[in-house]
Amino acid sequence: MRIMTFNIRFENDRDGQNGWVHRKDLVIKVIERYKPDIIGTQEGKWNQLLFFRDNLSGYSLNAPDRTIDSTCQYPTLFVRDKKLRILHGEEFWLSKTPRIHRSKNWDSAFPRMINCAMVTIRESGEKIWAAVTHLDHKGAEARYEQAKIIAAWVAERKEPVILMGDFNDIPGSNVHQRLLKPETDLLDTWQVLGRKERQDGFTHHGFTGIPQKGRIDWILASSRFAVRDAVIIQDHFNGRYPSDHFPYMVDLAFKPPD
Repeated sequence: MRIMTFNIRFENDRDGQNGWVHRKDLVIKVIERYKPDIIGTQEGKWNQLLFFRDNLSGYSLNAPDRTIDSTCQYPTLFVRDKKLRILHGEEFWLSKTPRIHRSKNWDSAFPRMINCAMVTIRESGEKIWAAVTHLDHKGAEARYEQAKIIAAWVAERKEPVILMGDFNDIPGSNVHQRLLKPETDLLDTWQVLGRKERQDGFTHHGFTGIPQKGRIDWILASSRFAVRDAVIIQDHFNGRYPSDHFPYMVDLAFKPPD
């Protein structure tokens, strides 16, 4: 099962030649090239997500009961229909009032959300949870509190969980440590493979192609999964990058029963 987390960069008129209108087809090209079974996007505004829905063949958009708001950047799952079927979807805000639209607390600069889906693997009938989030980029207290909310949600799941997103923090931080506590049963897929925390593993590049800011985009998976491979995708097209983040992709498989 192939999983991709991809911060697609919100549509911003100030991005000039790196604006969404110049990049949107490149984002589709990358996804079609690697064919992930689950994609977790971040920063997508609703019109960007509709572009995905209309131009990304063979995927279902997970947006259950979503309040459509043109100001929002929604973390959103897309699930490949050939391999998986969405059984149940949900999403909520990472705040003290998670069902109140755009609610935020602590020192969070923006409202932050998690988007989740229980899916079944068509071939085996196995059920798993997938979730994508985007933690605050400024508030250190908020990031930790948001991580606590997510960790509590993960700990309540009976099925294996794959959690992905832009966590705006680095491995070893209190956010990373909180999400990897024993009660979540989550492991960092990059670390499972023994990969080093060095510049070629950084996931933000600011449209330059030069890795910077650390490894802030993660895929965390339950210990039920074996990690077969992990890659930070640095594809570009005639010098143009699909986003200011590199997508991160892993191949997972269920471990055989003990």
